[in-house]
Amino acid sequence: MSHGTNERRNEAAGVVSYYRGRGAWLLTAIAAAAVVYVTYLATHPYPAYAGGLYLDIAEHIIANDYALPERIPGYTAEGVPFAYPPLLFYATAVVHDLTGVDPVALTRFVPGIAVMAYLVPYYFIADELLDARYQAGLATVLFAVTPTVLRWHLSAGGLVRAPAVLVMLTGVFFGLKLFRTGDRRWLLPAGVLFGLMVLSHPHYTVFFVLSYLLFFAFFDRTLGGLVNGAVVAAGGLVLASPWWLQVVATHGADIFLTASGTHTGLGGGPYRLLDQFVYPLGDLDGEILFYVGAYLGAGYLLARRRYFLPAWMVAATYFIGKNRFLFVAGSMLTAVFVFEWLVPAAREHLPTLDRGRVVPVLTVLTVTLLALTMGTLYGASALNTAHEHSPTQPQYIDDHDVEAMQWMAANTPEDAGFVVAGDAAEWVPVHTDRTILVGPWGWSGRTPVATTTRSNATRTSPRARTRLASPDTSRRPTSMPTTSTSRRATTPSAGRSTSRTPGCGRRWRRPTGTRYATRTRAS
Repeated sequence: MSHGTNERRNEAAGVVSYYRGRGAWLLTAIAAAAVVYVTYLATHPYPAYAGGLYLDIAEHIIANDYALPERIPGYTAEGVPFAYPPLLFYATAVVHDLTGVDPVALTRFVPGIAVMAYLVPYYFIADELLDARYQAGLATVLFAVTPTVLRWHLSAGGLVRAPAVLVMLTGVFFGLKLFRTGDRRWLLPAGVLFGLMVLSHPHYTVFFVLSYLLFFAFFDRTLGGLVNGAVVAAGGLVLASPWWLQVVATHGADIFLTASGTHTGLGGGPYRLLDQFVYPLGDLDGEILFYVGAYLGAGYLLARRRYFLPAWMVAATYFIGKNRFLFVAGSMLTAVFVFEWLVPAAREHLPTLDRGRVVPVLTVLTVTLLALTMGTLYGASALNTAHEHSPTQPQYIDDHDVEAMQWMAANTPEDAGFVVAGDAAEWVPVHTDRTILVGPWGWSGRTPVATTTRSNATRTSPRARTRLASPDTSRRPTSMPTTSTSRRATTPSAGRSTSRTPGCGRRWRRPTGTRYATRTRAS
């Protein structure tokens, strides 16, 4: 009995030590992400990029008493057919409805929290695939601060995308366990996660599916593996069927086929290879180091006939066409290269420092601090000062834009439509409850009546744009509608209020005074 007790104690101690080691690496990665997140919040009184449509969708879910809306008005006169996976919009609606938190504040704070949360499943995936826990730990730190990953997850759209990454990586972990062990206990969580993934975001669903196909090809090319994958797919589709069946009944199946061809579609020929793998190296900014590390790691593993991680990196990036997916495997490849090639090389060239762990610690610390510095500068929009197609995190609205939109809401009819030029356009409907008549939303499958280009006015600074559009109560209220930034339509739009279900007029519970607390931007 004593022997059995000691054995159980030793086993428990081993488990504690095992998870304590994991905890140290996870805390390090989460702390690194927190540094970037806090820096982003401190330098961004408004969220980066666009997120107004996401908030408007959640608003109309509330207004529709949580029934699935058919269209989202406000974005073009006809509105946007609502065929987007709804899960995270419903989550946003519930959070706002229960707490009353300002919706725009949600786009600032929720993404960073989700970024830190998705590092947990990422670490466990890396721990399964890499040879050592310290490799998985470094990979997670790198993934936490990679600018290309943060661009669309820390910014306003991260309200939907970052939680989608959490669902995706958790499902990928369960799939990895399923195909590597063949244990069918992993079928249920994998199927449930796939269903939630289908309900969350289309791009991340494609990554989920590609990952499972690669797991089957590399780890379990058997009939049992094929059956397991089919069960996961069928279970997930059944779980998500109440949504997609309703969308098909409302809009037809073509809406999914049309949407699959947007964002350059799946695949893309030789140009996709250049666009995703070669052209980023030509920017010559801080991000290039993350690409170089991933490519060196891929070359190192290919030379040693370890094909899975390079194949995962190339397949996901090529088929989806979004280079943020490159770094799911790419961060692991960099970590392998650091520990298996860079550390031995440093030991060879620094023999005087080769005492115990000095060289490995210094090497890893240097790589970590360099990556953290780049990630922090990126979070502060200081990595590159260019705006378009740059690695910065630009704020699409500022105090002046909000002031102008408040003027629109106070001084124009509710059924007014506007042509809004510039990056702030997507935020206009959610701030004003007015329609923007020209935009890229809702045009899938339709022939545009006209082609629009960005005017010179959209290339001016936010302050210059707003100077054209700012309200002036000492004059007739015509300055706002007649500027190049926002022009009142000659005919009224279809109207937003008429698109709601009769009797369902609930709105965002906005705080009084200004829409949300802001800091004055420096000149």
